[in-house]
This record gives sequence, structure tokens and C-alpha cells, in this order.
Amino acid sequence: MFYYVLKYVLLGPLLRLLFRPRTEGLEHIPQDGAAIVAGNHLSFSDHFLMPVVLKRRITFLAKQEYFTGPGLKGRLTAAFFRSAGQIPVDRSGKEAGQAAIREGLGVLSKGELLGIYPEGTRSHDGRLYKGKVGVAVMALKAGVPVIPCAMVGTFEIQPPGQVVPRIKRVRIRFGAPLDFSRYAGMENEKAVIRAATDEIMSAILVLSGQEYVDAYAADVKAAETPQGRKFPRLRH
Repeated sequence: MFYYVLKYVLLGPLLRLLFRPRTEGLEHIPQDGAAIVAGNHLSFSDHFLMPVVLKRRITFLAKQEYFTGPGLKGRLTAAFFRSAGQIPVDRSGKEAGQAAIREGLGVLSKGELLGIYPEGTRSHDGRLYKGKVGVAVMALKAGVPVIPCAMVGTFEIQPPGQVVPRIKRVRIRFGAPLDFSRYAGMENEKAVIRAATDEIMSAILVLSGQEYVDAYAADVKAAETPQGRKFPRLRH
């Protein structure tokens, strides 16, 4: 219930007014039935702007840190994400990844839309990074299509570290559903799930026009941080 109050009464109208999201490809979102929407992740604002333009409810796998922050701000953030129906995911270790897959499959088993960012974390410099294979595992196990999505302009309005977003128009693009039924029953084959994941990332890349980096975002970020390097910001 609170999800729809946020979307249509409290937050949605304000976001539409401020950022005037321009959408492309909404016809690719199925009217009913389970599907995965896999997008690039450039900004904290992505969590709110994508759901605003969708007619259907979408549930995201959100990082656990949003639910465990300290102090009043942490409690308010956790309450917000829980009320909006988002699912906390522990991103540390292999077992955590399996737990995330189980949670995602639970959403899909109900015939709902699942939102996921295959990069696993926000891009720190506006580039598109290598996707993690969990999205492909879920698609193959659940037998559902994957709709690629590109957020365009959200890095400019709220790059990492910026609390208050800039007011600027954004674009949200959805691509044609990707069908992986040809890989049915092969979700444990590493080469298969890697190929499916790369196909998803390629579709996102075409929609977003970003520079692609064939490495995991978290690894690149960790390698750059100790040297005190400032992350470059995407420019057009």
C-alpha cells in the first residue's frame, strides 16, 4: 500500500515535476507476469526514478547497508526502503550471492517485476562495468525474460557523494525483452551464465551509450581508492 502512496501521492508527482523523465520503450514492459528489469546504476536517484515511470510495481534487490545505517538517518532510510517493499541484500561473499538469488526468485515466483543492477554497485565514474552473473541465473531458473534498461542523465544529477540532486531532465530507456529459453536447464553452466550476462550488459550498453569497462565496478573502485585518486565524472 505504501508503495503506491509514495508513487502517486508523496514522491512520484514531485519527481516527475522536477526531473521530467523522458521514457522510451515502455511498451517492452509486460503488462503482467514475471520479468526482470536489468539496468545500469549511475545514481542513488535510480531507485526512485525508474519506478515512477512504470505502471506496474517493481521490487528491487537493495544493498543491505540501506537497512542497517546508524542513527536517525539510518532508521528513516531503513523504514523507507522496507515500506516501499525493497529487499535487503548482503553483498559480501558467495553465500550472500545465493541468498540474493533466492530472494529474487521469490519475487519472480509471484509473477512480479524484479529490478536489479547487474553491476552490483553504483558506477563511481559514469562508465558501465562488467555484470555479475546472478541476473542470468535468476532468468534461467525462473524462465523469465530480461528487459534491459538504461538510466541516462542520472549520474549528472546525483553522482556518488552528492546528497541533494541537481534539477535536470533525465531519460529512461527500455529495450526489447531478452529471451534465454534456449539455455533452459543450463543455469549451472558457468560459460552459459557468463554469456547470458554479457548479452544483458551489451543490450544495456547499446541503450545507454556509456563507455564499457570489462572489469567489476567494485574491484576497480577498490583499486583506485587507496591512491586517493578522484573518480572522473562522466561528461557529454
